[in-house]
Amino acid sequence: MALKSYKARGIVLGTLKYGEKGVIVHLLTDVCGRQSYMIQGVRPTAKGSKMALLQPMFTVEFEGLVSTKMSLHRMKDMVPGMVLHSTPFDVRKSTMALFMAEVLYRLVKESEESSSLFEFVWASVAALDALDEGIANFHLWFLANLSRPLGFSPDNEYTDGAWLDIRDGHFTPNALIPSFALTPDNARILHDMLECDVRYLGEIGLNRTERVEFLEAMLKYYSYHLESIRQVESIRVLREVF
Repeated sequence: MALKSYKARGIVLGTLKYGEKGVIVHLLTDVCGRQSYMIQGVRPTAKGSKMALLQPMFTVEFEGLVSTKMSLHRMKDMVPGMVLHSTPFDVRKSTMALFMAEVLYRLVKESEESSSLFEFVWASVAALDALDEGIANFHLWFLANLSRPLGFSPDNEYTDGAWLDIRDGHFTPNALIPSFALTPDNARILHDMLECDVRYLGEIGLNRTERVEFLEAMLKYYSYHLESIRQVESIRVLREVF
């Protein structure tokens, strides 16, 4: 069986047990989009297991293997991508990482390669790990800016008091039917999140009620374009924690 190999970077979206010592890992990669890989011998009981590398939003570098006779890609020579210094040890950040991984798993279909999406997510993993202030706003910033590589971010200039028509991503001064719009308050927060350098996220002052309402507004925005956002179970945890 002739195997084609390739070098890739990947971001872990989730894993699934396979047999006694195997696992299927779902990755967002820089060369294959979202892809699933069969790995043998990585379960915790296996000698030399690398299961610790396969936590949500951990990054890896590896050699991928594929052939026309294999239903799943394989990988070898997997090593850490970037070293995460705080995310694995901070419950707030690890909760954010779980949410990010589930959102991407639900929304991004297999084999949809997008360099802009991958680079945004890779940079977001690094940004979350480095963040000191504004952690409670990070999931809102992530959702707002993820709309860019997914193709439905606002497409015109924001003005004070504008509504956002979620059907065409257009800011407008005209009042709209609430079921198809973000209110002026939430449209302003969306604009702020899109304009904010993530390093200064702590400067966007939101209370818990505002965060919950903006998250609901973003879910409505996403649902219009990508129905599968409603299947993201970790949203409930975010509502409770933040």
